[in-house]
Amino acid sequence: MPRTLEGQITMEKTPSYFVTKEAPRRIYNMSRDTKLIVVVRNPVTRAISDYTQTLSKNPSIPSFQDLAFKNLSTGLIDTSWSAVRIGIYAKHLDNWLQYFPLSKFLFVSGERLVSDPAGEMGRVQDFLGLQRVVTDKHFYFNETKGFPCLKKPEGGSKPRCLGKSKGRPHPKIDGQVVQRLREFYRPFNMKFYQMTGQDFGWD
Repeated sequence: MPRTLEGQITMEKTPSYFVTKEAPRRIYNMSRDTKLIVVVRNPVTRAISDYTQTLSKNPSIPSFQDLAFKNLSTGLIDTSWSAVRIGIYAKHLDNWLQYFPLSKFLFVSGERLVSDPAGEMGRVQDFLGLQRVVTDKHFYFNETKGFPCLKKPEGGSKPRCLGKSKGRPHPKIDGQVVQRLREFYRPFNMKFYQMTGQDFGWD
């Protein structure tokens, strides 16, 4: 990490940190004062989105349900598949709480980031001790992508939107498969709500 001077904040984003067993200890050893921002979304939607991205790179992969289930007839979910495992947020948070207190975390709702980007960004700015500079006037809703984008900055060239890999339409997944996944995640979601003191409304 670069050296951070007085009055500066150094930020770094790597989605895999939250689910990597060794990450909390390594970050704690680097700086125990680090603030941690975790963006989470409904784990069922997250798993389907993960699959959609993999499918776009490799169209010959098995179907979602073949990967999600160890045994379809018994409804046994395959937690070794990363698309499923990543959404067990309570398990990953448990690992982090061995090194960092809950006060060092801000949990951002992926759903609210779409429905109220300025509100969630307000929480981020407060958490980091920054003045609220990013507000509603900085966003517009992109109908094609289905989520908010940044308006072009003063004197800037064009608006900023997430890349082509974001906002892809999801494949149709059988309703029973989605329902079984919802049931699988429910106890983990409830534990996560208790751990964070936040109800994300995924059920």
